[in-house]
Amino acid sequence: MKKFLILVAAAALLVSCGSASKLTRGEVYAPLYNEAPVTLLVMPPINNTANVEAKDLLYTSISRPLVEAGYYVLSPILTMDILKAESAYDAELFFEAPVGQFGAVFGADAVIFSVIDKWAKQGVGISAKIRYVMRSTRTNEVLFDRSCDLFLDTRINSGGGGLLGLALDVALTAVNTALTDHIEAARKANNFIFSDIPFGKFSPLYQQDQDWKAEPANVKATVKE
Repeated sequence: MKKFLILVAAAALLVSCGSASKLTRGEVYAPLYNEAPVTLLVMPPINNTANVEAKDLLYTSISRPLVEAGYYVLSPILTMDILKAESAYDAELFFEAPVGQFGAVFGADAVIFSVIDKWAKQGVGISAKIRYVMRSTRTNEVLFDRSCDLFLDTRINSGGGGLLGLALDVALTAVNTALTDHIEAARKANNFIFSDIPFGKFSPLYQQDQDWKAEPANVKATVKE
Protein backbone atom coordinates (compact mmCIF):
# COMPACT_ATOMS: atom_id res chain seq x y z
CA MET A 1 0.00 0.00 0.00
CA LYS A 2 2.89 2.39 0.81
CA LYS A 3 4.30 1.84 -2.68
CA PHE A 4 0.93 2.61 -4.25
CA LEU A 5 0.60 5.86 -2.27
CA ILE A 6 4.03 6.92 -3.52
CA LEU A 7 2.88 6.29 -7.08
CA VAL A 8 -0.20 8.41 -6.45
CA ALA A 9 2.02 11.32 -5.47
CA ALA A 10 4.35 10.73 -8.42
CA ALA A 11 1.46 10.79 -10.85
CA ALA A 12 0.85 14.43 -9.99
CA LEU A 13 4.20 15.27 -11.61
CA LEU A 14 3.36 13.76 -14.98
CA VAL A 15 2.94 15.84 -18.10
CA SER A 16 -0.52 15.13 -19.46
CA CYS A 17 -1.69 15.11 -23.05
CA GLY A 18 -4.25 17.80 -22.23
CA SER A 19 -4.71 20.60 -19.74
CA ALA A 20 -4.44 19.88 -16.04
CA SER A 21 -7.63 18.72 -14.43
CA LYS A 22 -9.28 21.00 -11.87
CA LEU A 23 -11.87 18.41 -10.89
CA THR A 24 -11.81 16.16 -7.88
CA ARG A 25 -11.98 12.38 -7.86
CA GLY A 26 -15.45 12.64 -6.41
CA GLU A 27 -16.58 14.61 -9.47
CA VAL A 28 -14.77 12.57 -12.12
CA TYR A 29 -15.52 9.14 -10.65
CA ALA A 30 -18.94 9.77 -9.11
CA PRO A 31 -20.45 6.55 -10.55
CA LEU A 32 -17.59 4.49 -9.12
CA TYR A 33 -18.04 5.98 -5.64
CA ASN A 34 -21.78 5.41 -5.82
CA GLU A 35 -21.53 1.78 -6.88
CA ALA A 36 -18.46 1.04 -4.74
CA PRO A 37 -17.46 -2.20 -6.50
CA VAL A 38 -15.59 -4.70 -4.35
CA THR A 39 -14.86 -7.68 -6.61
CA LEU A 40 -13.26 -7.11 -10.01
CA LEU A 41 -12.93 -9.43 -13.00
CA VAL A 42 -10.01 -8.69 -15.32
CA MET A 43 -10.66 -9.62 -18.95
CA PRO A 44 -7.83 -10.70 -21.28
CA PRO A 45 -6.33 -7.61 -22.97
CA ILE A 46 -7.42 -6.46 -26.42
CA ASN A 47 -4.21 -6.42 -28.43
CA ASN A 48 -4.01 -3.92 -31.29
CA THR A 49 -0.26 -4.38 -31.81
CA ALA A 50 1.94 -6.70 -33.86
CA ASN A 51 3.42 -8.17 -30.66
CA VAL A 52 1.56 -11.46 -30.43
CA GLU A 53 2.80 -12.10 -26.88
CA ALA A 54 1.54 -8.80 -25.52
CA LYS A 55 -1.91 -10.12 -24.61
CA ASP A 56 -0.79 -12.93 -22.33
CA LEU A 57 2.15 -11.03 -20.85
CA LEU A 58 0.10 -7.98 -19.88
CA TYR A 59 -2.71 -10.07 -18.41
CA THR A 60 -0.48 -11.26 -15.57
CA SER A 61 0.47 -7.72 -14.50
CA ILE A 62 -2.92 -6.02 -14.26
CA SER A 63 -4.15 -7.32 -10.91
CA ARG A 64 -1.41 -6.08 -8.59
CA PRO A 65 -2.05 -2.29 -8.69
CA LEU A 66 -5.78 -2.94 -8.27
CA VAL A 67 -5.18 -5.13 -5.22
CA GLU A 68 -2.84 -2.50 -3.78
CA ALA A 69 -5.61 0.07 -4.29
CA GLY A 70 -7.94 -1.99 -2.08
CA TYR A 71 -9.95 -4.14 -4.50
CA TYR A 72 -10.52 -7.89 -4.54
CA VAL A 73 -9.43 -9.20 -7.94
CA LEU A 74 -10.52 -12.64 -9.08
CA SER A 75 -7.61 -14.98 -9.86
CA PRO A 76 -6.44 -14.31 -13.44
CA ILE A 77 -5.38 -17.95 -13.87
CA LEU A 78 -8.72 -19.42 -12.80
CA THR A 79 -10.63 -16.73 -14.67
CA MET A 80 -8.70 -17.42 -17.86
CA ASP A 81 -9.50 -21.15 -17.68
CA ILE A 82 -13.22 -20.48 -17.28
CA LEU A 83 -13.30 -17.84 -20.01
CA LYS A 84 -11.59 -20.20 -22.43
CA ALA A 85 -13.95 -23.04 -21.53
CA GLU A 86 -16.92 -20.73 -22.17
CA SER A 87 -15.45 -19.34 -25.42
CA ALA A 88 -15.32 -15.91 -23.83
CA TYR A 89 -11.56 -15.39 -24.15
CA ASP A 90 -11.86 -12.64 -26.78
CA ALA A 91 -12.59 -9.48 -24.81
CA GLU A 92 -13.36 -7.65 -28.06
CA LEU A 93 -16.72 -9.42 -28.13
CA PHE A 94 -17.77 -7.88 -24.80
CA PHE A 95 -16.08 -4.48 -24.81
CA GLU A 96 -19.28 -2.65 -25.80
CA ALA A 97 -21.77 -5.41 -24.96
CA PRO A 98 -23.68 -5.93 -21.68
CA VAL A 99 -21.42 -7.42 -18.97
CA GLY A 100 -24.08 -8.48 -16.47
CA GLN A 101 -23.37 -12.12 -17.23
CA PHE A 102 -19.94 -11.79 -15.63
CA GLY A 103 -21.60 -10.68 -12.43
CA ALA A 104 -23.90 -13.70 -12.49
CA VAL A 105 -21.18 -16.25 -13.28
CA PHE A 106 -18.20 -14.86 -11.36
CA GLY A 107 -19.86 -12.69 -8.72
CA ALA A 108 -17.93 -9.68 -10.03
CA ASP A 109 -19.18 -6.15 -9.35
CA ALA A 110 -17.22 -4.71 -12.27
CA VAL A 111 -15.19 -5.85 -15.26
CA ILE A 112 -11.79 -4.44 -16.24
CA PHE A 113 -11.00 -4.18 -19.96
CA SER A 114 -7.56 -3.25 -21.28
CA VAL A 115 -6.59 -2.15 -24.78
CA ILE A 116 -2.96 -2.31 -25.93
CA ASP A 117 -2.34 0.19 -28.72
CA LYS A 118 1.45 0.27 -28.55
CA TRP A 119 4.06 -2.09 -27.10
CA ALA A 120 7.46 -2.15 -28.83
CA LYS A 121 11.13 -1.27 -28.60
CA GLN A 122 11.70 2.28 -29.78
CA GLY A 123 15.13 3.92 -30.03
CA VAL A 124 16.81 3.78 -26.62
CA GLY A 125 13.80 2.43 -24.79
CA ILE A 126 10.43 0.75 -24.89
CA SER A 127 7.14 2.43 -25.73
CA ALA A 128 3.77 1.25 -24.43
CA LYS A 129 0.31 2.76 -24.76
CA ILE A 130 -2.47 1.12 -22.78
CA ARG A 131 -6.05 2.06 -21.96
CA TYR A 132 -8.15 0.64 -19.13
CA VAL A 133 -11.92 0.73 -18.85
CA MET A 134 -13.92 -0.46 -15.82
CA ARG A 135 -17.59 -1.27 -16.43
CA SER A 136 -20.28 -2.12 -13.91
CA THR A 137 -21.91 -5.56 -14.14
CA ARG A 138 -25.05 -4.03 -12.58
CA THR A 139 -25.62 -1.06 -14.88
CA ASN A 140 -23.03 -1.51 -17.72
CA GLU A 141 -21.94 2.05 -16.94
CA VAL A 142 -18.31 3.05 -17.40
CA LEU A 143 -16.85 3.65 -13.93
CA PHE A 144 -13.23 4.31 -14.88
CA ASP A 145 -11.55 5.12 -18.20
CA ARG A 146 -7.90 6.13 -18.36
CA SER A 147 -4.88 5.61 -20.60
CA CYS A 148 -1.12 6.07 -20.49
CA ASP A 149 1.39 6.62 -23.30
CA LEU A 150 4.63 5.67 -21.59
CA PHE A 151 8.24 5.59 -22.74
CA LEU A 152 10.60 3.47 -20.65
CA ASP A 153 14.09 4.97 -21.00
CA THR A 154 16.69 2.20 -20.88
CA ARG A 155 19.75 4.38 -21.49
CA ILE A 156 22.79 3.63 -19.35
CA ASN A 157 25.38 6.21 -18.31
CA SER A 158 28.64 4.45 -17.49
CA GLY A 159 30.17 7.62 -16.07
CA GLY A 160 32.98 7.60 -18.59
CA GLY A 161 33.97 10.68 -20.55
CA GLY A 162 35.04 11.41 -24.11
CA LEU A 163 34.31 9.43 -27.22
CA LEU A 164 35.21 6.15 -25.54
CA GLY A 165 32.72 6.78 -22.73
CA LEU A 166 30.03 7.75 -25.23
CA ALA A 167 30.64 4.61 -27.27
CA LEU A 168 30.44 2.51 -24.11
CA ASP A 169 27.12 4.14 -23.11
CA VAL A 170 25.66 3.45 -26.55
CA ALA A 171 26.77 -0.19 -26.40
CA LEU A 172 25.46 -0.74 -22.88
CA THR A 173 22.14 0.95 -23.75
CA ALA A 174 21.69 -1.33 -26.77
CA VAL A 175 22.30 -4.42 -24.65
CA ASN A 176 20.02 -3.20 -21.85
CA THR A 177 17.18 -2.36 -24.24
CA ALA A 178 17.51 -5.72 -25.95
CA LEU A 179 17.33 -7.55 -22.62
CA THR A 180 14.56 -5.46 -21.08
CA ASP A 181 11.28 -7.35 -21.09
CA HIS A 182 8.43 -5.43 -22.68
CA ILE A 183 6.31 -6.36 -19.70
CA GLU A 184 8.28 -3.92 -17.52
CA ALA A 185 7.05 -0.96 -19.55
CA ALA A 186 3.49 -2.27 -19.36
CA ARG A 187 3.72 -2.69 -15.58
CA LYS A 188 4.85 0.89 -15.16
CA ALA A 189 2.02 2.08 -17.40
CA ASN A 190 -0.40 0.07 -15.24
CA ASN A 191 0.87 1.78 -12.11
CA PHE A 192 0.48 5.26 -13.60
CA ILE A 193 -3.00 4.52 -14.92
CA PHE A 194 -4.33 3.09 -11.67
CA SER A 195 -2.61 5.67 -9.48
CA ASP A 196 -5.74 7.79 -9.92
CA ILE A 197 -8.36 5.12 -9.24
CA PRO A 198 -10.44 5.73 -6.09
CA PHE A 199 -9.41 3.42 -3.27
CA GLY A 200 -11.40 0.22 -2.79
CA LYS A 201 -13.10 -1.29 0.24
CA PHE A 202 -9.97 -2.97 1.56
CA SER A 203 -7.93 0.23 1.67
CA PRO A 204 -7.72 2.40 4.82
CA LEU A 205 -8.40 5.36 2.51
CA TYR A 206 -11.69 3.92 1.24
CA GLN A 207 -14.26 6.70 0.57
CA GLN A 208 -11.79 9.26 1.98
CA ASP A 209 -10.20 10.45 -1.27
CA GLN A 210 -13.17 12.10 -2.96
CA ASP A 211 -11.70 15.58 -2.46
CA TRP A 212 -8.36 14.61 -4.00
CA LYS A 213 -7.52 16.28 -7.30
CA ALA A 214 -8.27 13.99 -10.25
CA GLU A 215 -5.44 13.48 -12.70
CA PRO A 216 -5.95 13.79 -16.49
CA ALA A 217 -7.62 10.86 -18.22
CA ASN A 218 -4.84 10.59 -20.80
CA VAL A 219 -1.30 10.63 -19.44
CA LYS A 220 2.02 10.78 -21.26
CA ALA A 221 5.23 10.09 -19.37
CA THR A 222 8.88 9.14 -19.73
CA VAL A 223 10.36 7.06 -16.90
CA LYS A 224 13.71 5.40 -16.26
CA GLU A 225 13.91 1.66 -15.98
